[in-house]
Amino acid sequence: MPYLNDMPLEARIALLNRRDADKTAQDILKPALALMTQKIALVSSFGADSAVLLHMVAQIAPETPVLFIDTLMLFRATLNFQKQLAKQLSLENVKHITPYPGRVFLQDTEGLLHESNTDACCTLRKVEPLKQALSPFSAWIAGRKRHQSATRSDLSIWEADAAGRLKLNSLAHWSKHDITAYFETHNLPQHPLIEKGYPSIGCAPCTFRAPPGMDARAGRCAGQSKTECGIHLPVKPRNT
Repeated sequence: MPYLNDMPLEARIALLNRRDADKTAQDILKPALALMTQKIALVSSFGADSAVLLHMVAQIAPETPVLFIDTLMLFRATLNFQKQLAKQLSLENVKHITPYPGRVFLQDTEGLLHESNTDACCTLRKVEPLKQALSPFSAWIAGRKRHQSATRSDLSIWEADAAGRLKLNSLAHWSKHDITAYFETHNLPQHPLIEKGYPSIGCAPCTFRAPPGMDARAGRCAGQSKTECGIHLPVKPRNT
């Protein structure tokens, strides 16, 4: 649909959401990856459910850029899992994104910023590095799902980010059962921290075991009103 590029962003997103409302994740991803070759990237934490989306992209277009944000505060298990999974899925273009060393030295010399200002820490270690890494792309794919938390319950398949890029949540409508079934069908490895009670996995200092019956993301920044690191804050589409 080349004419999409000539439409205002808000109208474009509305059209894409109507078009893809009843499609499978694979049928949403295939045209997006084909039409936006080297203009779209997959952003992955290589966390709890990441293997599903990574496997889909590897099957459709293994050369797709995969942006992995290493905040330098991740669990060692996550770093090992990232290497293992990228090799197993034959992902050809994983880009290891880290925060700018000079900024970390000036703003978080002792690595304790998260204890006093989690928003500033996330901005330093996640938001700013991703913003820079996404600059060559016009769209990106995220692994968010509606079932993960109450704040994501109305998540759209297509939306816009703060820079006006298209953002694709191709698994938005997937349930926890769908994720489990996909893991089993394709014999995908689980993140090693899953069996230890971590249903959602981020930076080590801010990730905790989630209480039974709680949202999957209940163990992220527990005890705070904070629900997102800043990468996925909602943005109202602009008419541009």
